[in-house]
Amino acid sequence: MDTTPKFMTARRSLPLGSRTYLLGILNLTPDSFSDGGEFVNFDAATRHFHAMVDAGAEIIDVGGESTRPGHIPVSAAEEIARVVPFIEKIRAHTSALISIDTSKAAVARAAIEVGADIVNDIWGAQRDREMADVIGASGTACILMHNRSAEEAGVGDVVEAILSYLQRSVDLVLSAGVREASIILDPGLGFGKTYEENWEIMRRLLEIKQLGYPVLLGASRKSMIAKLLELKDPKARLSGTLATTALGIQAGVDFIRVHDVRENRECADVMDYCLR
Repeated sequence: MDTTPKFMTARRSLPLGSRTYLLGILNLTPDSFSDGGEFVNFDAATRHFHAMVDAGAEIIDVGGESTRPGHIPVSAAEEIARVVPFIEKIRAHTSALISIDTSKAAVARAAIEVGADIVNDIWGAQRDREMADVIGASGTACILMHNRSAEEAGVGDVVEAILSYLQRSVDLVLSAGVREASIILDPGLGFGKTYEENWEIMRRLLEIKQLGYPVLLGASRKSMIAKLLELKDPKARLSGTLATTALGIQAGVDFIRVHDVRENRECADVMDYCLR
């Protein structure tokens, strides 16, 4: 009997502990901090989707609303119009897992109906009260991220705050019928954290794993790297990103969300060979 722990979606499962999985970022938005506007064209988005899969991403994370600092919120209808036609069409041409990056239950529901496998909620199912029920009723997997207002940044122990918040998120989705094996946790680098707190989280990633679920790390091209290395251009932050990928894998992180898939895949393969 196979006792290997797995992350399970309705479509397929991913064994944990021997390989680091990559989520390739696909922003169908005009204003994302790193690649805003590059993939609003359907053909360009399709090419990039397949290129990331070919480069080694097991999951493609599709988003229709920027969550960068100072972003302009969009309606659920606008978000649906950006992501649902794309997911519906690409689903017929790929076996890759697709996650929908949204904090709106209506968007999650619409994306699931056309083939999304995972809901990636930056508010951990705590902002939209219908989100947990949408995920549970559909049998969909989820990524639950820690988030908080900018006013809360720098107050108290950041890792303790993350653990408390994510436990509430886990309890919410479990009570809605989500399987334990279908949950990933994300400490939410850059969301309601100071510069120092972001690096404190990197140093204490092992503590996030104490909740008993696989962990996702999303440091790719973020401002914490820009500030440390004094790099304004998001696309110049690859070396710093690769360092965070290696540190995350060393701490036991199972999922890494990235823009540059090939380079991170090579980094992960080396780390997995040495550590897993």
